[in-house]
Amino acid sequence: MAYRRTPAVQARLDAQRVIVLAAAVDLLAERGYAGCSMAAVADRAGIATGSMYRYFSGKAELSVELFRTVVLREVAAVEAAVAKADAEDAGPHGRVAAVVRTFAARALRAPRLAYALLAEPADQVVDAERLVFREAFRDLIAAQIAPAVADGRLPDQDARLTAAALVGAIGEALVGPLAAGEAQDDLIPALVAFTQRALGGQNADA
Repeated sequence: MAYRRTPAVQARLDAQRVIVLAAAVDLLAERGYAGCSMAAVADRAGIATGSMYRYFSGKAELSVELFRTVVLREVAAVEAAVAKADAEDAGPHGRVAAVVRTFAARALRAPRLAYALLAEPADQVVDAERLVFREAFRDLIAAQIAPAVADGRLPDQDARLTAAALVGAIGEALVGPLAAGEAQDDLIPALVAFTQRALGGQNADA
């Protein structure tokens, strides 16, 4: 008969997995993917390297879970910023600006972590997750554009195409400063201004 974990054992494993992931996030922010080996994460989490395989089959699975953990946190922060802008009746320009401003500001506060999410060479499985990451932000921006196009507040445009172009442009503009670990003070205002020009129409929210 196959061994079945008791609820208490499973709860302990789940709690330890959370600790391991938190250690991995810390390492990712400090050293990038290159510094997130199974051994390094185990050492940071205070467990034996062999114990890592209770939670992850290998570095590829760890990297995917690590990426998703960080991305979910970033998406939640941006969604909260959009909700705040919506509550303040900011309009489509203001809501999309909130996405860009929040994403860029958080990236620049943690440049090593943001660079790992956006551009650091990594396993193929991480590259696949990056596509999902970009699509999540594209869809969030498109959701602000489409209704405004429908009711005439923004010029006629393909909301998903505009959103995808913005995600690509903002990411590309951030990669250099993130790699260097520094950015000009006017970078975020410039990105917001670029975004609002790309949306078109009169910006009553500025």
